Amino acid sequence: MGTVAPMEVSKQEKGVHNPLEELDAGALFVLKSKGSWLHCGYHFTTSIVAPVILSLPFALGLLGWVGGVMCLTMAGLVTFYSYNLLSLVLEHHAKLGNRQLRFRDMARDILGPGWGKYLVGPMQLGICFGAVIACTLLGGQSLKFIYLLANPNGKMKLYQFIIMFGGVILGLAQMPSFHSLRHINLVSLLLCLSFTACATAGSIYIGHSNRAPARDYTVIGSEKNRIFNTFNAISIISTTYACGIVPEIQATIAPPVQGKMFKGICVCYSVIAVTFFSVAISGYWAFGNQSQSTIMYNFMGSNLDQGKPLLPTWFLLMTNIFTLTQVFAVTLVYLQPTNEVFEKKFADAKEHQFSKRNVVPRLIFRSLSVVVATLFAAMLPFFGDLMALFGAFGCIPLDFILPMVFYNVTFKPSKRSLIFWVNSVIGGVSIVLVGVGAIASVRQIVLDAKVYRLFANM
Repeated sequence: MGTVAPMEVSKQEKGVHNPLEELDAGALFVLKSKGSWLHCGYHFTTSIVAPVILSLPFALGLLGWVGGVMCLTMAGLVTFYSYNLLSLVLEHHAKLGNRQLRFRDMARDILGPGWGKYLVGPMQLGICFGAVIACTLLGGQSLKFIYLLANPNGKMKLYQFIIMFGGVILGLAQMPSFHSLRHINLVSLLLCLSFTACATAGSIYIGHSNRAPARDYTVIGSEKNRIFNTFNAISIISTTYACGIVPEIQATIAPPVQGKMFKGICVCYSVIAVTFFSVAISGYWAFGNQSQSTIMYNFMGSNLDQGKPLLPTWFLLMTNIFTLTQVFAVTLVYLQPTNEVFEKKFADAKEHQFSKRNVVPRLIFRSLSVVVATLFAAMLPFFGDLMALFGAFGCIPLDFILPMVFYNVTFKPSKRSLIFWVNSVIGGVSIVLVGVGAIASVRQIVLDAKVYRLFANM
């Protein structure tokens, strides 16, 4: 933090914009400040509580009971703390008359213009668009799963289902603003409670059935593999808690913003407390170190079961429909930063939002972004491995490091104070995790490279 300019530097030099200047089209049209704290809670929950939580039993399998539950708990506490620090910084600047609506705005105003333009902005856009690609892939996989339940000998390929999912998103992506997703994200909140309830009930049912697998909770592998698997699991859990769009969510709240973000975060973490731990603990209890990359694969049974599902077909179908429907909402949420950039660049804030001048470029560029995401998802069905690498370089800095830096630079707590050292320790440990997590992700990519093929039917 020694590189940050001293207080004497003027706001103009620091890049702080006059709050009275007109909003650009991206802020005016996409980040409409009309929502309540409850709407904020819906957006926040959708951005975090997604089907990726079905991989948590696998992460616990790499860490064991004690390490897994401790890591899951610590990541939850740290991110809750981190997101509240961001909200305090945002509220502080709003009180000063300079409300920041985007992550890059925060970096620009607090650290200097270059930080927002060349580091934080591109990092956030890369992570969010990567999440759109990953969600499109997951949606295609869910559709294929439903298809194979109905037609076990079906010949359709994964890329065909990805294209179907992308086609639906192509239409939904035209919803004009983040605020317009509030009802969809309420339904998303109910859906995430539904599919996690199904996953938990399924695990408990299997664990008590006569077809329950032999459970082994020992962490397997050589010492070297266990070390890498530990950091891989930490990266999985950290990425599962990641958001990356906290300022954009806060931007949807109608002024005054004081206290509203905290209420929204509490809504989200109430859902997290119910969903994350129930899925992780029940799944690991039922399958032990045999937990697969998603608990749904365990539900389908192993070769020892002659490939027969361990749960009724109707139950698996219901769970996948809940999962698939919620992925649509998650995809739309992570499209918003891209939409905002396109709107800022190509729309005219002086024209009406639904004028022909603004609707045509909106339709073209939003459609183009969805087509590109769908193409990447179909071409790279192993994108999950690549996303783990992006997560190490993007999610951890955005959600674990920058909030600590923003708070310490903004409020300048005494170097003798507890909060200064808590923030510094969290930031320092997170920097180490970025490096080690990136190495573990690259190693996993190398190990899996033999199965990588463009348009593979995985």
